[in-house]
This record gives sequence, structure tokens and C-alpha cells, in this order.
Amino acid sequence: MTRMPTYFISHGGGPWPWIPDMRRGFAKLERSLAAMPDELPEPPKAILMISGHWEADEVRVMHAAKPPMEYDYFGFPPHTYQITYPAPGAPELAERTAELIRDAGFDVTLDETQGFDHGTFVPAYIMYPEAQVPVYQVSLLANYSPEQHFAIGRALAPLRDEGVLIVGSGLSYHNLRNFGPQAKAPSMAFDDWLGKTLDAAPDARTEALVDWETAPYARICHAQEDHLVPLFVALGAAEGATATRTYHEDDIFGGVTASSWRFD
Repeated sequence: MTRMPTYFISHGGGPWPWIPDMRRGFAKLERSLAAMPDELPEPPKAILMISGHWEADEVRVMHAAKPPMEYDYFGFPPHTYQITYPAPGAPELAERTAELIRDAGFDVTLDETQGFDHGTFVPAYIMYPEAQVPVYQVSLLANYSPEQHFAIGRALAPLRDEGVLIVGSGLSYHNLRNFGPQAKAPSMAFDDWLGKTLDAAPDARTEALVDWETAPYARICHAQEDHLVPLFVALGAAEGATATRTYHEDDIFGGVTASSWRFD
């Protein structure tokens, strides 16, 4: 089986594919997500998502055979609370995943009830609208520790050789109180720093990302870093890989610069 790349993707806002005006606004993002299956060496056995919308005090691994839906957004049209993405889960892979993480020294729980949050079902729907590929999730740790999330990613790395596509799903800029024109300069500066950092040699890249709060406008761009931390897991699983930017836009949410990357 050929080694899979990993990704860190910016997943957009809320249930955007099901709202026509929003979908038009995210057309460039949609094209990048829809292109992902063709960028893979072979169809994945499953997709493992690490979403900025699921965190816990310990590592939790989705174990349901038929995961439910989590409508973890507010103020959207009623029909967006009826969305279904009927991809199967991956219980056996979840058990393998939990074992790898436990062997790396983390407390792990197999979660029987957690459903797909929108950081997972939105990009998965664009990638595989027929929901034919199994999908499961690993939670973030609520402490957001860069070192620990890199370590979780390293623990997951063997899955790349077992047909699992590892995707960190967040946003390269995420400050809900600072969208619009005022986000333009901070998001552009942070995105530039992030791109240059990801292009650096692996050791220097990891060191810089662990110390990400020293980046330009770091705490303006990520007042809470839940949407950045998935990057650490995705890159930890492919720490020596080359980074390729797969999406870049400089005017979403009224002025935000955002990007996505593939690591292989």
C-alpha cells in the first residue's frame, strides 16, 4: 500500500455547502477540497479527521460504526440542522488508532457516541459526496499543547502506510470577533509567516510551530488556537515531508487570508 500524504485544511464557515450564497463565496476552497481525491496515490481506506471542533481532556477516538451528526453551529437556516453525511465509521481502525496513541503515552478513550462535527462532514462531503469512504475522528486535547499534538501526530504516522488519509481540519485564521476588513493585515502577515515556516527544514519548522505565539499577530489571528492545533497533528504525522500549499485566498469572511497545505 502506498504512503498517504497528510493535509491541514481551512474548512470554511459553518454548513456553507448547503447555503447557496455561502457556497459561491467559498468556490475556490471548494475546488481545492474537491481536488484532494485526485491528489492521493490511491483511494483511501478511511479518512481520519482531527477537527478544531472536537476537544477533550484526554484523547478520544470516534468508535461508532455509524456516527451521528453534530450540528455544532448557530444561527443558520433550519434545513442545515437536517443535513446528513452517511459515511460509515471505522471501528477497527479506531481501535488501532487508540493503540498507537496509547503506546505514545497518552490516555485514550474509544468514544461510542461522538458524531461528525462540521469541521469533518463539510470537507468530507466536498471530497466524497457519495459518502463511500469511512470517516472517523480523533479529538484535540483541550490544553492545545503544540508538543503533545505533534507527539499525537507522530504516533499516528504508521496509519499513512495502512491506507488512512490524515486530515487536520481547522482554519489558518480563526478569530470570530475579528473578521472583515480589520482582519486583512493580521491574517496576511500570519499566513506569510506560516507559509515560510512550513517551507523550512523539518527541525526548524517544528521548532517554530511549537513557538507559534511569537509569529506576527499570532494571538489576533488565533485568540483561541483550536483551529490551528490540527496542523500540529497533521504535520507530526508527516514531520519530514515537503509542504505544498493547496489553497490560498485573501478575501474570505470579508478580508481574511487563509491557506491549506499537503504534506508528502
